[in-house]
Amino acid sequence: MGLFKKIKKQLLAVIEYKNENRDEIVYRYPLTERDEIMNSSTLVVRESQAAIFVHKGQIADVFTAGTYKLSTENIPFLTKLLSLPTGFNSPIKAEVYFVNLRQFTGLKWGTQNPIMMRDNDFGSIRVRGYGVYSFKVDDAKVFLKEMFGTASSFSVSDVANQLKPVLLSSLSDAIAESKISALDLAANYSEIASKAQECGAKSFTAFGLKICSFVIENLSLPEEVEKALDERTKVGVMEDKVGTYTRLKAADALGDAAKNPSGNNLAGLGVGLSAGSAMGNIFAGNLSGENIEPKSDLVDCVNCGAKIKKRAKFCPECGSKQSLSCPKCGHDLRKNAKFCSECGTKIVKEKAGKTCECGTVLTSKDKFCPNCGKENN
Repeated sequence: MGLFKKIKKQLLAVIEYKNENRDEIVYRYPLTERDEIMNSSTLVVRESQAAIFVHKGQIADVFTAGTYKLSTENIPFLTKLLSLPTGFNSPIKAEVYFVNLRQFTGLKWGTQNPIMMRDNDFGSIRVRGYGVYSFKVDDAKVFLKEMFGTASSFSVSDVANQLKPVLLSSLSDAIAESKISALDLAANYSEIASKAQECGAKSFTAFGLKICSFVIENLSLPEEVEKALDERTKVGVMEDKVGTYTRLKAADALGDAAKNPSGNNLAGLGVGLSAGSAMGNIFAGNLSGENIEPKSDLVDCVNCGAKIKKRAKFCPECGSKQSLSCPKCGHDLRKNAKFCSECGTKIVKEKAGKTCECGTVLTSKDKFCPNCGKENN
């Protein structure tokens, strides 16, 4: 009689999992030959858990958080599979799996091999990166079917190894779709991460999972690209980005030539001697905020002789109009003409005198300023 009671007690045992290992995602309840399920056996499913009954490899019933007295009413799929009578009393064989539904956080990801990005300035660039992400089981039934298999337990590390290729593929797609330049990459981690999370959502759903967060901590570029970006940052945002960047590189080249002690050829010596003055001219314009113009694009003002742009209509120094006409017949004169080609009148260039208080450059013949009327003393 005592033996009968012992066996009966085992049949009515409570089926539960305390989930002491926080990194364990799936746990198969260890049912022995005596631990068979009968009518009124108790199933306890804790918060952030799901319990799944499996019979001969087929997923039957899924239970969410709660306490259940097992009967034909709350295990309909298992009842159908086993053709159980109402209020069954004979023991049944089934496997019970507990799935951890909590969110697993602080999981690290990294690029073992670089991923490629396309940049308008640098072309194809190899990018490496690392960060953290989190996920949870969103559909216990799908997860058990697609990822678990027949193991007795399944941990976070087992899942992470399978998810890493999905994450890196999603990151690569996100960088490509965002079309962010290498220069702006570091300022757009959040945007790229959100896009990567969106790209990977479908693949995670296919495994019964949900990616809860994806964070980029760093995306590193090749050393030569980083160096080029640092040099470009020195120049700043200018209208003539290409020209300015080229001048900076030219200045660096001149500096290297100046350091070269070799004197084997006159060309090298000439570069070395002129490097200092050339660098001074280049950087003087940048530091003063001026846009350096090539000498071939500059001409002399027809009035004051200041260096001005070739196509300028007025001199920025004296304000003089840059087209001359004959004082006698009014015919347009060629540059540096000494006589009028129309009437033969000799053209005398007036020398620039002092500058009036209003800023107008006066000639030696001006008795009064033509702009403000002040007497030229």
